[in-house]
Amino acid sequence: MRISVITIFPELFREFLSTSLIGRAIESEALEVSVHNLRDFTEDKHQSVDDEPYGGGGGMVMMAPPWIGAVRALRTDVPSRCVLMSPQGRRLTDARVQELAAGNEHLILLCGRYEGIDERVQLTVVDEEISVGDFVLSGGELPAMVLIEALSREVPGVVGQPECVEQDSFRQGLLDFPHYTRPQVVEGLQVPSVLVSGDHAAIRAWRGRQAIRATVGKRPDLLVQAALSEEQLEWLAEIEREGSEYQTAAKDLVTRAEDKDNTKSPRE
Repeated sequence: MRISVITIFPELFREFLSTSLIGRAIESEALEVSVHNLRDFTEDKHQSVDDEPYGGGGGMVMMAPPWIGAVRALRTDVPSRCVLMSPQGRRLTDARVQELAAGNEHLILLCGRYEGIDERVQLTVVDEEISVGDFVLSGGELPAMVLIEALSREVPGVVGQPECVEQDSFRQGLLDFPHYTRPQVVEGLQVPSVLVSGDHAAIRAWRGRQAIRATVGKRPDLLVQAALSEEQLEWLAEIEREGSEYQTAAKDLVTRAEDKDNTKSPRE
């Protein structure tokens, strides 16, 4: 996979690209990431990349010519896709990460700053905008790192055990199951006995149920589009019944408490 980043702060990527799995992937040439300084594509002696906005207003706007020149210089005869990291873009999801990785395209990531980039950059060289969330950062560098990190996990050889990626949250439309390691007891909390039972079928079933339970409790919206197996649907039904029973019991307790308060005499 080949990724090019355009930014006015290339130094922000140095440690990131030399650390841990990404560093090893780049060293082994399983992943190719290059970072380019936008100022290298300017044409004035001051290497200007921004100016005051037409129409007035606060802040500065990044000028179009350096961005357009940079993207066109980086595009070669191989298929490429220019992505603007932007809070206005399409929300990044695991499914989109897989699509980008499978596309086998040269990805060019634009990291804007200030009030934003001249709209004509999007109209001429940008293929899509991608957002990492509904919030605003000072620049696109951190979102670009997030995308690179996510994409790197799709590259063969980057993650030592590929099956770990397939068990990640969102991969099967669900959140991941809880994980435990030594010591067996922490702050009085015991590792679930099934995990030390040696019964692999029971462990698989427990993890499957816990993944459903985590999704129901934390991200129930994911269940709408999740392609659940018959076994998973049975687990979901069990968990929903448990929740319903719990809610009924809780309501009963509240009702009893209220009834008890209402029967007290004024002196009590």
